[in-house]
Amino acid sequence: MPEPHTQPARGRVGVLLPRDLPARDVLPYARRAEELGFEQIWAVEDLGWRGGIAQAASVLASTTDITVGIGILPAGARNVCFTAMELATLAQLHPGRLIAGIGHGMPDWMRQAGNWPASPLTLLKEYTTALRRLLRGEPGPANGRYVRCEGVVLTETPAAEAIPPVVLGVRGPRSQQAAGEVADGLLLAEPAAPAYVTASLHHLGPAPTARHPEIVTYDAAAVDDDEEAALARVRAGLEAIGEPDWAAHIDPLPFAAELRAHRAACPDGRTFARTMPAAWIRELSIAGTPGQARAAIGARHAAGATSVVLAPAGPDALASLDSLARALPHRP
Repeated sequence: MPEPHTQPARGRVGVLLPRDLPARDVLPYARRAEELGFEQIWAVEDLGWRGGIAQAASVLASTTDITVGIGILPAGARNVCFTAMELATLAQLHPGRLIAGIGHGMPDWMRQAGNWPASPLTLLKEYTTALRRLLRGEPGPANGRYVRCEGVVLTETPAAEAIPPVVLGVRGPRSQQAAGEVADGLLLAEPAAPAYVTASLHHLGPAPTARHPEIVTYDAAAVDDDEEAALARVRAGLEAIGEPDWAAHIDPLPFAAELRAHRAACPDGRTFARTMPAAWIRELSIAGTPGQARAAIGARHAAGATSVVLAPAGPDALASLDSLARALPHRP
């Protein structure tokens, strides 16, 4: 059994920058999130939408204090030397305000782009090891199966306290174990019920230092004085649950068997999410009244999450920021 990780300090609350937010609203959205008191904003990089590094740079330059996360950069899509240069530049210009999420990438997207390796886990481990060494100003490691940057050194790197944490956005036990070996933590970019957070922490293995690893969660979120309205609004964000590659996410749930049976009985994800019991919605999202949403955030922090990131549900993400902010710990 791995030794338990030390518990994190007070957990942080962030908000997701939706991939389909109109470009004209991206910076107003980020500035409003900072005004409302969100501590982090996470930019999504999905094939065909917007680049994560470009979004992060723009948001950092348009805000003052909010931390900006990039989640998730596919390892196969960028040469590690140039990724390190981009991240080091942002970290020097905006010290202490950047977190980098790295992952395998969605297999279908990566195959479409011609960047899916024979061994995704090998690539991710080599890539993350090299990226963190380069960000520390150390020479690149010996060339591996996929990553070749031996002896490369960045001319300028951030101060030690400003080096951005590198978290892996991965789901399966083997990939999460690899995160414990080569990264600063995990990004759980799927509904992160407390039981899933706890299981993922276990997969990381023994803590290499006394420092608690970064555990970032994404959750569909809706806050309303009418609980039923919030639950109804958040259902669309749960349609993908139950897909074949979600076993690692589903297994820790106390209702895993019932969820699988229900998904198998439904013709599609929309029907599945629309007919899911309300108790499951409460567990798999941040939804309900401000007090209920605050409790759901607290449960994830108690399970080990260092950052709980709210993904706004509904057609108007910019307008929903004010309601989501009512779930922040310091709000009434």
